[in-house]
Amino acid sequence: MAFYRDTVFPRVMNHLMDSKETRKTRARVCESLEGDVVEIGFGTGLNLPHLPRTVTRLRAVEPSALGVRIAEDRIAASAVPVEIAGLDGQSLPFADRSADAALCTWTLCSIPDPVAAITEIRRVLRPGGSLHFVEHGVAPDKGVRKWQDRLNGIQQRVACGCNLNRDIPALIRAGGLSINRLDTYYSEGEPKPFAWSYEGVATLT
Repeated sequence: MAFYRDTVFPRVMNHLMDSKETRKTRARVCESLEGDVVEIGFGTGLNLPHLPRTVTRLRAVEPSALGVRIAEDRIAASAVPVEIAGLDGQSLPFADRSADAALCTWTLCSIPDPVAAITEIRRVLRPGGSLHFVEHGVAPDKGVRKWQDRLNGIQQRVACGCNLNRDIPALIRAGGLSINRLDTYYSEGEPKPFAWSYEGVATLT
């Protein structure tokens, strides 16, 4: 399983998460970022092309060494300076109130303790700072939720800990942030149990 997680899965995700639809979503999520940004779940750097020039630095948190290696060309091409600065979103190696914003795209589904990750983001954000996010999670339709619950165990094994049925807004609020904007929808081109999405911005309470 470690071989699959460390050697195969990052390559698979680099391909699957770089579709026309995900690129459009990344562009929306990133467009209002500015200043010093912390990204948890940097992955293979797929958000880098969408960072606006108002971002002065990106501090990237990513546990996969292969993911970071795959991202090298994107890092080199980025107009925004990138610092690979941490491995665990649940324990950020940054000072209190040291970031203007945080970025999280399709990450909270896989972090073992997502509330701890949000609490850490809250700690490092400066007053007025914000979390910009898009996540998939528990759907509002009863029939879809049943399938999410049925498939969740398989999903966790195949997708290295990814959960289909997490209540993303509840997790963000439990970590101490207030959601200022939230758009919800089924992503195009995906089976419904995998497609219910939460996209928005949260700020310090």
